[in-house]
Amino acid sequence: MAEKKAWLQGSALVTLSAVSLVTFLLVWEGICRAGVVDAVFLPAPSQVLGRALRMWDQDILVINILASARRVMVGFLAAVAVAIPLGIMLGTSKLARAVFDPILSFLRPLPSMSWIPLTLLWFGITETQKYSIVFMGAVTPALLYVIEATQGIDPILIRAARNLGANRWQVMREVILPGCMPQILSGMKVILGLSWTCVISAELVAAKEGLGFMIMNGKEFFQTDTVVLGMVLISFTVLVTDIVFRLIQRSVLSWQK
Repeated sequence: MAEKKAWLQGSALVTLSAVSLVTFLLVWEGICRAGVVDAVFLPAPSQVLGRALRMWDQDILVINILASARRVMVGFLAAVAVAIPLGIMLGTSKLARAVFDPILSFLRPLPSMSWIPLTLLWFGITETQKYSIVFMGAVTPALLYVIEATQGIDPILIRAARNLGANRWQVMREVILPGCMPQILSGMKVILGLSWTCVISAELVAAKEGLGFMIMNGKEFFQTDTVVLGMVLISFTVLVTDIVFRLIQRSVLSWQK
């Protein structure tokens, strides 16, 4: 009975969300068709959909989505590969934290766009340059998430494990990693969204394909529907990756209810 009630409540919430979205689109469409807002400034949803269908037929849409997704995933995974082991080390070692804290304090306030001039000098207008922008924008906040998650482990649990004869590696494997992994994965989900912001910044400046390039190209030719389409696709792609990440999170943390 309780399961059926929860299912009905979930269905009602999904229906409410769908109605809310459809209502928003209808109001938007009505305002544009009534001429309240010029299409140059805000195109109607039907106009954006028409642009999407034309670009899909020309394979432009798929090329741009895949280009941005590839850059995000390469830069994000590189940042995660660095942030997780380094963050756990900094979170469990006061000596290492004392060494790296000044560097983190310097890097933390720098937005990803501040790295664009340097990366253009280092790598030129290449894919490596785009990857590096995502990496630099994601690695520092990811590192801070991991450090905070590691430091959040109850020290009593660590002392109890040591008193029972666990060595440093066993404490890491049996206490620290299981304890901080849920918070780390939640943080990485946020960083994945941030990585999309970074890649769009890179593509707005120097790119020949990608959603950021599509938005900038639409702006140059006064194709507002292309600009809005690019914005919608960014949100949609982030939503899809977020759903995939949740499935991975549930699989990794299958023990967690």
